[in-house]
Amino acid sequence: MEEKGNQIRLTAGEIAQLWMQYLNDSASICVLSYFFEKAEDEEIKPIIKYALELSQSHIEKITTILTEEKHVVPHGFSIKEDVNVTAARLYSDSFVLNFINQMSKVGLTSYAGSVAASVRSDIKTYYMDCLTETMQLDKKATELLLSKGLYIRSPSLPNIEKVEFVKKQWFMLDVFGEKRPLTGTEIDSLFANLQRNALGVATLTGFSQVAQDKDVQKFFLKGLEVGNKHIKIFRGKLEESKLPAPMGWDSEITNSTAYTFSDKLMMFFTSGLVGLSIGYYGTAVSQSPRGDLGAMYNRLSLEVQMYSEDGANIMIKNRWMEQPPMAPDRDELIRKKNQL
Repeated sequence: MEEKGNQIRLTAGEIAQLWMQYLNDSASICVLSYFFEKAEDEEIKPIIKYALELSQSHIEKITTILTEEKHVVPHGFSIKEDVNVTAARLYSDSFVLNFINQMSKVGLTSYAGSVAASVRSDIKTYYMDCLTETMQLDKKATELLLSKGLYIRSPSLPNIEKVEFVKKQWFMLDVFGEKRPLTGTEIDSLFANLQRNALGVATLTGFSQVAQDKDVQKFFLKGLEVGNKHIKIFRGKLEESKLPAPMGWDSEITNSTAYTFSDKLMMFFTSGLVGLSIGYYGTAVSQSPRGDLGAMYNRLSLEVQMYSEDGANIMIKNRWMEQPPMAPDRDELIRKKNQL
């Protein structure tokens, strides 16, 4: 690619973003192809198809960019290696629609960050297009969820009648165990993290049923314990303030135990969900002035990080983790040269 007659190399950040997006979209193609094959609701199928076509388009564009830049294209995932589209149904259509809606929201955050981090004009334009497409996906999925009565809204607050200012440190710190009411931002963080964990627990329930390797199955079952514990804690915080909490998605999983997704693919998705949880908990800390909430999120984040390490060890042991783009190890290069 040229800009004003000069060859502009990709930055480390741009390469890393393209590399990770390739892995994510190749994995999404496998999962969405299976979802589309199993879908029965004729209103939901077009949403799945649209999401699938976006991922396929991204793979083509990223492959072209990396090839022109003489970078290796990641191995990623494929329908042939990582999914059995003829397997029995594992998730309901309503779960799939909610899954796509949540993933579109993740995409909006990710692509917005990629736009801000991109320097080269063609890469920035590419991610702006990705952001626009994902906004459309989010809009389509949200509207369909609303029309079907499946969209789970966060709690509302009473009308604000006058402007008030914080008068005491009590707003930030607990005084003799007494806690102030939750702010709107704190409510939204608790609700969203509860909802994401509920969807994650349902996802892992299905994964644990079809996992082939015993260690992988144990890892998913451990994830269910962690997720259900966090759901209980978030629900408790909302109920303390007499606020409603969303229900789980356990009923949207079938009894199928047939091979559906490869263990490698399911571990990759779970690793991604775990990483997102750590990020969302970190954001919640910054948005939650109440002392007990910050301490809670930090504690839960540590639990998730420890769980993440267990997953990484399984992936490395089975050679399922592709090494991301890295800076050259200059010391190692020198050592090899001196050995010649």
